[in-house]
Amino acid sequence: MPPSVPSLPRRVARTLRTSLFAQVSCALVLGIVVGKLWPDTATAFQPLGDGFTRLIKTVISPLVFCVVVVGIAKAGDLKAFGRIGVKALVWFEIASTAALVIGLVAANAVGPGRGMNVDPASLDAAAVDETTGGGHLPTTTEFVLSALPQSFVGAFAENELLQVLILACLVGAALLHLGHTKVPKILPAIEQAQEIIFAVVGFIMRLAPLAVFGAMAHLVGNYGLGVMKTYGKLIVLCYVAAALFVALLGVALKAVTGLSLWKFLRYIREEMLLALGTASTESVMPRVMQKLRRAGARDDAVGLVLPTGYSFNLDGASLYLSIGTLFIAQAVGVDLGLGQQITVVLVLMLTSKGMAGIPGSAFLALSATASSLGAIPAGAVALLLGVDRIMDSMRVVTNLLGNCVAVFAVSRWEGALDIDRAKRTLDGEDVAPPDDDEEKSDGELKRPNDEFDTEALAPAVPAQKRKGLEELKEPAPESG
Repeated sequence: MPPSVPSLPRRVARTLRTSLFAQVSCALVLGIVVGKLWPDTATAFQPLGDGFTRLIKTVISPLVFCVVVVGIAKAGDLKAFGRIGVKALVWFEIASTAALVIGLVAANAVGPGRGMNVDPASLDAAAVDETTGGGHLPTTTEFVLSALPQSFVGAFAENELLQVLILACLVGAALLHLGHTKVPKILPAIEQAQEIIFAVVGFIMRLAPLAVFGAMAHLVGNYGLGVMKTYGKLIVLCYVAAALFVALLGVALKAVTGLSLWKFLRYIREEMLLALGTASTESVMPRVMQKLRRAGARDDAVGLVLPTGYSFNLDGASLYLSIGTLFIAQAVGVDLGLGQQITVVLVLMLTSKGMAGIPGSAFLALSATASSLGAIPAGAVALLLGVDRIMDSMRVVTNLLGNCVAVFAVSRWEGALDIDRAKRTLDGEDVAPPDDDEEKSDGELKRPNDEFDTEALAPAVPAQKRKGLEELKEPAPESG
């Protein structure tokens, strides 16, 4: 007798129960429907999305610290870690500059603001100040100083990722310097803390559908779908330009690593949908780090490149800023020449690096660009107030993919990527998590001058492995 096939309702129920992607997809659609039908009530669901993001943020700093420390210690080469950092910054600058140029070319070709003939005096410049909270983008000196921690605990308490990265690099370097003989219990403890944090992330992710529903209901209820008609040309241009940039990322990924960006998108579809729903890349950062490690990228590359990219590699934001600058110039009737557009690129190359974590940072960067040109009224930035939130989805997807591609590319460049594991993982094979024992025994630090001493390794190596090492050292008994 052939096995009975579950009915369609049962299959749907099982999919909804087991698939995070299905749960988030349903929550996304439901949020749009509720926001459209009951806009006044829908805005009350915003705390669902905000609460989820707050929970995720609590684990980001300790997770980054653990991954980076373990990565440095197991790589055993601080110079290699420094090379990864330099190569990442080079990749970031090339990618963000390409995004700026693509945005400018697209805006010149399509002209989304031409013919609007907006009078700058009719715009409410105070609304921009309200959105930004009167803040400002940091200068280069302020940005560098803000990356240096004043307190070990304060860096974690304030969720300052760059400060946490610096502390993690120092701790990892200290572990390499001392070796396993002096601090045999520290590295295993950090590894265990990392596993605990990943388990906590798993618990929090169960709330993802609620977060997506709340965020989408608030977005549609607060802004409505009518804004898409008013700014249709600008919105379509931004999304098409972003699609072109993502296609270029796919070409670059294929050329450098041989991996398929489409397969990678399928691999992280749950995280991508969650990022879209919550309009936040931070909400998926822990899960993406875990998946990149499973896909063959070494811990030190993942731990350094991905968090750093959140501050230095905002490709989606760069694309939006370049298009937005030309849009407001065209809308108020200002024709920017080639020299002025080159100035736009140079200014945005600097201002886009200090945007992360600053309220209304896009408007601050646009205002700074307008001021540097001297030809665009500062109040014209208010033209983008109505459409800025709609652009979050484009920025989130492009930023996240840009940083993930950077992890793969820099890892491959440094020889820190297991290509075979990556291909099998992206092909959907059930690949076991990376075995740390393949690189080094649990808790052991690579150090050139350390001798092979099982007594020194005793606190860090499990008893079964230690017994095997002792048997290798003893001569085999003679037969007969």
